[in-house]
Amino acid sequence: MSDIQEKIQEEVEQARAVCDISGSNSAECAAAWDAVEELQAEASHQRQNKQKNSLEKYCDDNPEAAECRVYDD
Repeated sequence: MSDIQEKIQEEVEQARAVCDISGSNSAECAAAWDAVEELQAEASHQRQNKQKNSLEKYCDDNPEAAECRVYDD
């Protein structure tokens, strides 16, 4: 996860540099900040994908096991 955070930081610095050079209303500036947004969205997506615990893994492999039964009321 820290790799993507480092990449986001690099892209932010690059976006600031591009905007300083080409102006804050330029297409290049907008594109640079779009790249930052996409990386931030990917980081958010990765945080949402949580790992399954051992019981969830077991039930995926053995849905008929007593421990994995789900009762509907």
